[in-house]
Amino acid sequence: MEKIHYLDPAKENFKPVLLIHGLGVDGSSWVMQLQALIEVGFRPIAVDVPGFGNSPIGNKRWSIERIANDLSEFMQEVKIIPADIVGISMGGVIAQQIALDHPGNVSKLVLVNTFSVLRPTTLKGWGYFLQRFLLVHTLGIHVQAEVVAKRIFPLEEQIILRKEMISQISRADSRAYRAAMRSLGLFNSKKRLHEISVPTLVITGGKDTTVPPVHQSQMAGWLPGARQAIINDAGHAISVEYPLQFNELLLNFLGV
Repeated sequence: MEKIHYLDPAKENFKPVLLIHGLGVDGSSWVMQLQALIEVGFRPIAVDVPGFGNSPIGNKRWSIERIANDLSEFMQEVKIIPADIVGISMGGVIAQQIALDHPGNVSKLVLVNTFSVLRPTTLKGWGYFLQRFLLVHTLGIHVQAEVVAKRIFPLEEQIILRKEMISQISRADSRAYRAAMRSLGLFNSKKRLHEISVPTLVITGGKDTTVPPVHQSQMAGWLPGARQAIINDAGHAISVEYPLQFNELLLNFLGV
């Protein structure tokens, strides 16, 4: 396992929460959740997935299964088994894979703006993902960053968030980004979701244009006993767009 960079600002706390970020960004994208978790006694640990942030991609082929194994080894190394696991978008896919392949590592699961299988239902949806795939393979990671950040943070008052997202995505290893896009496009956990028995919360942005809410509702329905909470006006970056509402849902579910 390659060295994984992570934020661990409350080592003194005893209730670990593993936070897994979305495609292109890094563990610092959870900054608006860290203090809220710490204040009620949790130990939030925000990792940089290999190939993103300050975690090197490593020599092994990048895949969802490999990253789930790497993070499970990391959890064992830092002695946080079991932990509550929270994943957004790509991070939610990785979280599912950990719960399926290493069920003993997970006590509770929070899946945010993510999916079990993502197949766009409109030509516009297919066009967006095709555009992203072509951009990252032709014009490079920085152009990809600008397109994605503009879609996720389209408003003028979101310019600071947009610039930070561009900066984070631009630092990603382009090999990891391309491999992650391919892995996410092929991911399909539908037939195995019944294996996940831990308490699960699906948090959905009602205006998410990256992972349509219909896919998230389907996933929630396939997960035994899962419940879904929707923040109606939130988009894909729900944890930074609506941090107060998001943190309230998160903390209530984790048992504060």
